[in-house]
Amino acid sequence: MLQFFKPGLGAAFFGLRLLVAFAAPPLAFAHEAHQPPQQAATPDENAFLAENEAAMSKMMSAMEAKPTGDVDRDFVAMMAPHHQGAIDMAVLELRYGKNEQLRRIAQEIIVSQMQEIAAMKLAVGEPVTASVPAPTETSQAPAIHHHMNMSAGMKK
Repeated sequence: MLQFFKPGLGAAFFGLRLLVAFAAPPLAFAHEAHQPPQQAATPDENAFLAENEAAMSKMMSAMEAKPTGDVDRDFVAMMAPHHQGAIDMAVLELRYGKNEQLRRIAQEIIVSQMQEIAAMKLAVGEPVTASVPAPTETSQAPAIHHHMNMSAGMKK
């Protein structure tokens, strides 16, 4: 047992093996998370996969905000695009998905994420843009503008 704690080549080799053992799985998972989309069986699925990949790329790019020195503003700058990515993906579920339970969840995601984006922006004093109904069909109806005033409940 005491030989285990003695410095030497064996201890260094053991430490290196431990380091590799703990470092390899996260690297493998990180690579797996960003695989290009596979070819799908149907045209709808192909369209879904292509649009989803575009939404993910847009989200990841928008989340690369430069630090400003204000943690709260930096948080909002990164979380707002993250939430928008969830909205974009939920819209795709509504556009292409068939499962009614998942479609209802997607609708809830759209509403809740839009509200959270607005609340985060208001919390740091940023203007909130007027929201419009989410496009859920490939042939979209004309948008009706709705204005959201959450500032009354947000003041301290």
